[in-house]
Amino acid sequence: MVLYEYPFNEGIRTMLRLEHLFGRLEMLVAREDAVDHHFALVTLFEIMDVASRADLKSDVLKELERHRNQLQSYRGHPGVSEKALDEVIDRIDQTHGALNQVSGKAGQALTTNEWLMSIRSRISIPAGTCEFDLPAYFAWQQHPAAARRADLGKWIASLVPLAQALQLLLRLLRDAGVPHRVVAKGGQYQQSLPQGKTYQLLRVRIDPNCGLVPEITGHRLMVSVRLMRPDADGRLRPATEETALDLALCA
Repeated sequence: MVLYEYPFNEGIRTMLRLEHLFGRLEMLVAREDAVDHHFALVTLFEIMDVASRADLKSDVLKELERHRNQLQSYRGHPGVSEKALDEVIDRIDQTHGALNQVSGKAGQALTTNEWLMSIRSRISIPAGTCEFDLPAYFAWQQHPAAARRADLGKWIASLVPLAQALQLLLRLLRDAGVPHRVVAKGGQYQQSLPQGKTYQLLRVRIDPNCGLVPEITGHRLMVSVRLMRPDADGRLRPATEETALDLALCA
């Protein structure tokens, strides 16, 4: 099954983008080639750009606190393991504390590194990091992979608390959604949302053998999924067949 996720607000949208970038960064840093470490730096700068929102850190901290309070309310409920509950709450407390200790915006400590900022200023220019433009950067790319990886790890370190907080927060959010099977008749599915409950994320799973792409829209009152089929040129055309989907609403 192919998973598609649709955020209902800008805060979750930003968190999903950062999760995507942190996943890419981890993959690139683990590789050996200089070109992979070049794109690791590209990704690092993208993370700094996305995370530069002034309220991002406070939003993540507030969401962690919300989940903590929600989990605390489960104490004493039959069928809830107190041990498992304590472990999750301890993890939230540790993650919250680590992120709270980071001063300023995510990646702000890196802005004082003139060498990195010289690369950042040219990396968006086509071929702007050639050896005749940035000879010091070219020399760094000739270092052994282990040395480059050590440097990358040092630069990424200040962003690790944010990455860990996002990973935990999004896992808690996703675990809150229970998947259920629905049928898109004529290639479309709509569902009204109950008033008084705020959902933050919609998760849609679809069989890849169907060859369909879901176009998702949603707001606080309704979600809609329209199934599309790519033609030979890649353009999307509405599908009309009846198709089963797995949906999960996460609050």
